[in-house]
Amino acid sequence: MSNRPGYKHTPLGWIPEDWEVKSLEDVVGFLDGKRKPIKEADRSKIKGDYPYYGASGIIDYVNDYIFDDELILLGEDGANILNRSTPLAFKVKGKIWVNNHAHVLKPKNGAHIDYVTEFLESIRYDRYNTGTAQPKLNKEVCSQIPVLYPTSKEQCSIGRISTTWDEGISKAQQLIANLQQRNKGLMQQLLTGKKRLKGFEREWKGMHIYEIAGEVSLKNKEDKQLTVLSCTKYDGLVPSLEYFGRRVFGSDTSTYKVVPKEHFAYATNHIEEGSIGYQSIFDEALISPMYTVFKTTVEVNDNFLYKLLKSHQYIHQYRKRMEGSIDRRGGLRWDEFSKIPVHLPEIKEQAAIAKVLDAAVSEVKLYEQKLAAIQQQKKGLMQKLLTGEVRVKI
Repeated sequence: MSNRPGYKHTPLGWIPEDWEVKSLEDVVGFLDGKRKPIKEADRSKIKGDYPYYGASGIIDYVNDYIFDDELILLGEDGANILNRSTPLAFKVKGKIWVNNHAHVLKPKNGAHIDYVTEFLESIRYDRYNTGTAQPKLNKEVCSQIPVLYPTSKEQCSIGRISTTWDEGISKAQQLIANLQQRNKGLMQQLLTGKKRLKGFEREWKGMHIYEIAGEVSLKNKEDKQLTVLSCTKYDGLVPSLEYFGRRVFGSDTSTYKVVPKEHFAYATNHIEEGSIGYQSIFDEALISPMYTVFKTTVEVNDNFLYKLLKSHQYIHQYRKRMEGSIDRRGGLRWDEFSKIPVHLPEIKEQAAIAKVLDAAVSEVKLYEQKLAAIQQQKKGLMQKLLTGEVRVKI
């Protein structure tokens, strides 16, 4: 860009000649003096009709100072703010309450709010960290952050482009939320028989888990070097190293349990969180000895049962049984888990229901991929617009 006419060199790189580099305090006014700290003891007294903002966005409702304007909020502290490439910076409009963990910024001197918000979202803040153990972005350092400052008209155009993209992103997010809510209702109806698929009319059979499955306890006595799995609340069984990014299990796995393919496993002491999974990837894998492993009979479609056992209805069952357990070892062991009642349709209907639910989940994932692509496209475009690499026509 150094050879391009119409650009000049600055500490922030090459920018258009008609742009300036200003400090943030020249662009916005800080309204931080009107914020109030919210103590944990005050949480029980929370009340009000307006949203409450802290470092992590909307937290709760609280009777605090009311701002009634179009403003920018920028998170001041917290590891979630400074340990990532961009902190939480967003525009708000209307009556809100703000505590002392978020800077309240009001554009001044003709600065365009959408442009300033977008610029604040685009820069890295780890270099401005003034905290030690607790990352912090204090007002003194924050006020000196350099801001690329185009002409007022170009700010307005860039802000309008940003807003247009944000509206599209918001609509995509709302569509995904609607589909997720639809899927939640669909699961609840199909997995309980409240809604039947066409062509299936036979009554569902009531039974217990021990009638359709049996516990499997195979120890890794030969110390096989197999993939070690962990069970997660949302994703079921996943390779431990990939999920945690580091080794969280010991080097000696001879006491671990073997989980053959097409077997279930759940975290005996944490199943109330929904930590149950299905092993469908490896011929054999390992799981902590603190897990319970079981295998179903031929009259069960594992995909259907897995969805059923991960549903909120059954997570509630796990919690109730753990609370009422007299087992001093803790957790929900097979003897008690296997007594949980289930209602199953014929296996063909089980497979059909699982197929419908899989299709519904795939639809959400498709839209999530499209959303990610849109967000990435916006990020790339704004990076060029905010640095002047690409100019907008006024």
